[in-house]
Amino acid sequence: MTFRPLTHTPRAVVARTLVAGLAALAFTACSSSSSSNATTATVPADIGLHVIAGPGIRFDTGSYTATAGEVKVLYTNNDSQRHTLAIIDPAGKSLPGELEVAKSGATDTGSYTLTPGTYKIICTVPGHTNMKATLTVS
Repeated sequence: MTFRPLTHTPRAVVARTLVAGLAALAFTACSSSSSSNATTATVPADIGLHVIAGPGIRFDTGSYTATAGEVKVLYTNNDSQRHTLAIIDPAGKSLPGELEVAKSGATDTGSYTLTPGTYKIICTVPGHTNMKATLTVS
């Protein structure tokens, strides 16, 4: 009498396939994803504020925070069109040093001396009036 190993039964094959599939799924879920957009780049340690211009003529969030003092700002364009970044102080004056990112993937940096208060971040490109956010400095 010849015995067939249990590892070749249809039930065993299905079980092995299921286990392999679940293992692959778990591995994929635990691995880091990569993307071609600019937001996946590592932000340098000296950057105090990172603002991203996103698709749809908007910033990546409506509110940002920073610590008072000299703040280095990194502006990244994750959109296909030109954007600017102007910081408006609590008194309503635009701080010198408007940043500009002309195309997708472009970055610009600037340093600003910020005191505690609520600032506005805007894009000054005509037609981009919806690009506004709040910056709270403490």
